[in-house]
Amino acid sequence: LSFPDRMFVQVCLYFYCKCLWRCLKFVVRKLTGRCELQRICYNTKPGAARTMKIGNCKMLRFLHAFRLQTSVSVHPDAIEKTIDDIMELKRINPDINPQLGVSLQACLLQIVGYRNLVAEVEKLRREPYDSENSQHEEMLLKLWKCLKPNSPLKARISKQWCEIGFQGDDPKTDFRGMGLLGLYNLVYFAEWDTGIAQQVLSDSLQPKYSQFSKAEWEKKKFDKAIGYSFAIVGINITDLAYNLLVSGALKTHFYNVAPEAPTLTHFQQTFCYLMHEFHKFWIEEDPLDIMEFNRVREKFHKRILKQLQNPEMALCPHFAASESLINM
Repeated sequence: LSFPDRMFVQVCLYFYCKCLWRCLKFVVRKLTGRCELQRICYNTKPGAARTMKIGNCKMLRFLHAFRLQTSVSVHPDAIEKTIDDIMELKRINPDINPQLGVSLQACLLQIVGYRNLVAEVEKLRREPYDSENSQHEEMLLKLWKCLKPNSPLKARISKQWCEIGFQGDDPKTDFRGMGLLGLYNLVYFAEWDTGIAQQVLSDSLQPKYSQFSKAEWEKKKFDKAIGYSFAIVGINITDLAYNLLVSGALKTHFYNVAPEAPTLTHFQQTFCYLMHEFHKFWIEEDPLDIMEFNRVREKFHKRILKQLQNPEMALCPHFAASESLINM
């Protein structure tokens, strides 16, 4: 067939399939007495499976773009109006189907909330560390106090910063890639998961000690313990978490742990999980030297991506937010 003939055939097939799909949806609605949104909400349990199916509905995407796409933050009134429009367009009586509105609201809050979270995280990533900003400086000093409570910092500019994994005397230069987001995540990890953060820091200096006694380690006469710079790796894992978020890969996880809109706290909790898991993965991989970091990181990234392909996946289901989801 010539090019014009092929184009004509493709156009015909497109309209044929589109009409066929519409007819099929019409028949299914007549047989079940329910529209596509009702079937999804009533036949799919809450979480990523339901929200992602709802988000893929063409009619819902249109209304979402028209009413919610320009929202700077989640506006419950706008979401409620969208649900009213859906009910009216689909001729659904809300008094007979009260659960549909509740389910749709939760899904829309998750969908819009995820987009808002991306914007919030991006804003933090773009904000540079400013040593003249007292809040920035307070956060940096808090990081030291949480990780090294028994070792007072002798000066703001000090070689001591290398003890927690910064590259030089002044940590501000290490935040260039991820901005304040890197500092926010490190402080959250050190403040709210202090025991694990301190253990990871200790192991990152000499990770083999977690498997062998010091005497056994010295007898092995291997090269130096293959550690890594805790703070620099934390900033690197922040970059990994950021890319998972922006690419949409974390939708599966967040829709399963956040009953409504995912927040910055959910993102930071995910960072804590990734830091802990990467540390264990690093020990398991047993790299020859720090030059293998990129290889190990990429392998770890692929492992997390594979886990997130499961619609029922929750990377850290122990989050408090997930408990209310189970009871919905």
